[in-house]
Amino acid sequence: MSRAVKPRSVYACTECGATATKWQGQCPGCGLWNTLVESLAEAPSRSRHAGLAAPSPLTPLARIAAKEAARIATGVGELDRALGGGFVAGQVVLLGGDPGIGKSTVLLQALAAMSGARSTLYVTGEESPEQVALRAQRLGAGTAAVSLLAETQLERILATVEREKPEVAVVDSIQTLFSEALASAPGSVAQVRECAAQLTRLAKAQGTTLVLVGHVTKEGALAGPRVLEHIVDTVLYFEGDPNSSFRLIRAFKNRFGPVNEIGVFAMTERGLRGVANPSALFLSHHREAVPGSCIMVTNEGTRPLLVEIQALVDDAHGQMPRRLAVGLEQNRLAMLLAALHRHAGVACYDQDVFVNAVGGVRIAEPAADLPVLLAIVSSLRGKPLPAKLVAFGEVGLAGEVRPAPRGQERLREAAKLGFTRALIPKANAPRHPVEGLEVAAVERLADAVASLR
Repeated sequence: MSRAVKPRSVYACTECGATATKWQGQCPGCGLWNTLVESLAEAPSRSRHAGLAAPSPLTPLARIAAKEAARIATGVGELDRALGGGFVAGQVVLLGGDPGIGKSTVLLQALAAMSGARSTLYVTGEESPEQVALRAQRLGAGTAAVSLLAETQLERILATVEREKPEVAVVDSIQTLFSEALASAPGSVAQVRECAAQLTRLAKAQGTTLVLVGHVTKEGALAGPRVLEHIVDTVLYFEGDPNSSFRLIRAFKNRFGPVNEIGVFAMTERGLRGVANPSALFLSHHREAVPGSCIMVTNEGTRPLLVEIQALVDDAHGQMPRRLAVGLEQNRLAMLLAALHRHAGVACYDQDVFVNAVGGVRIAEPAADLPVLLAIVSSLRGKPLPAKLVAFGEVGLAGEVRPAPRGQERLREAAKLGFTRALIPKANAPRHPVEGLEVAAVERLADAVASLR
């Protein structure tokens, strides 16, 4: 009599938690469709008193000595900035980005720079050792003491990392790994989650800094389960147009440093090179002033950046005027146009409105409201804004101009780059004059538009 084979994986519903031994389109518990996700089947506990574990000792928070974690410099300055100063021992970092944007390049550069003083390991699951060696030669790191492992089976990678105990390890990429404990294919939800959890557990246990490379979907989110972002300590995204030579690394989560920090790179024949003055990337160089252009000062982490906002307003040729925003929130554009009409008397209901943030940068903060509206008014009237003018400020539905955080640092950055005028919220008006900068502070949107006449 043959024994029944126990399933190595189960399928759990993400909504109600019901389980099934095989995948099916509809959850047998709640009836929802496409909610079953494969996971590793847990073995039953042999102990009858498994739930009666001994309690753990408690430590008062006041007795814990707080100290800063020692940083491991990567040798790539802009990557250190995005990380908040460098790696931390035992830190697990997830680096995502579009294919070909430079994830493997920047990590290989970092490993080569650290290999002289620290033991490093590069696990490649997508490329052969020869391909990695060719890239290293192009980067000028062909002689770096970086250990290379071409492997996709999780158990072998874990055994190698446990034996070699590297200080910094890179896995490129997490979607190519598979565990023998699961029957699903590499890249599936269960495989990605299980491999990331096992690698994280080992990295924490032996103090290895681990970097996981992840692909992104067409929508720009990391492929695989969202739980992957909760497992790791730091989440970095590579941004930018692959056809452009400029790249951004942005921190979206960081347990060891600030979030929303960015590192700015330029892609060269010798790899990614840090950009010392990133504001120059996001400013167009016009021979003379043009309508529809406004310079704003935005904050990216601890770094103020000058970005050019361009607007084009044209007669609508259809029944429904178009509203398109690139690098800015599109729904907010419709709200701003309504506020511009109601509180400043500038109507665009019969106009197509296109807004773009130059350089491929994405601006999420509401401080871009005032520059966007100034650029729209400039394009609609066909009249350039005053030369050397910067602006920032949030615009409310009641027509008020609200302050932006860290306004003094924004003004100092604008003055440092040669701008002589600033149109800002009244609450951000400096207590002391900023040398070389004439500041105009406004409370209402109507006042800001009237100042352009």
